[in-house]
Amino acid sequence: MTGLTLRIVIGTAGSGKSTIAQRLAREYGAAYLDKDAMSARFVEAALLAAGYDPGDRESNAYYRERILPLEYDSLLDVAGANLRIGRPVVIDAPFSPYLSDPTFITASADRFHWPPVDVEVVHVRVSPATLQHRLRERGLERDAYKLAHWDEYWATHGGQACAWTGVRLSELSNDSEEAEFPLDRRSTQAQCEAQDEAPRREPRGTLLAMDREPKQQ
Repeated sequence: MTGLTLRIVIGTAGSGKSTIAQRLAREYGAAYLDKDAMSARFVEAALLAAGYDPGDRESNAYYRERILPLEYDSLLDVAGANLRIGRPVVIDAPFSPYLSDPTFITASADRFHWPPVDVEVVHVRVSPATLQHRLRERGLERDAYKLAHWDEYWATHGGQACAWTGVRLSELSNDSEEAEFPLDRRSTQAQCEAQDEAPRREPRGTLLAMDREPKQQ
């Protein structure tokens, strides 16, 4: 352990990841970086300027190819700036386009000049019924496409797995509005090293945990 930690909370929109991420930031006195808070206004302005509906992102190739990568680059760059001054960081973002890339985090660490850091990932999951209910309840314009194309959205995003290596990964079931996340027990969770095959996941109530360490060169 290096003593400096980057915690990344991932999950679909409406999964409750922001609540978990904010709790972690308070618990550890970390900088809290929310992708939407950092970039939503600029994204909407850019889409409008280019003649697109600012609320339609999932079906918009211009957004996915030209704007979304810049959102994540900015997020990871600001994370690196905080890490370099010795500040722990919590990132709140779905990372959906990048979850299948095993090298995404290790490559980002190199690109954005992160110092040596322990990376913990919390993957917040909910049932499709719970997610659909939460998206309807919050009534955001950017959720309209998701709800109008629900089966397609859930098939693409609902069951996504995180393939990142070099991280400690936990999964949290968050269907309850009062879901408990045992922050003080995380260091005692079972760990396993990533091998060529996928690591075995051990259930621990609503929480699953594993280590994925980079292979030795």
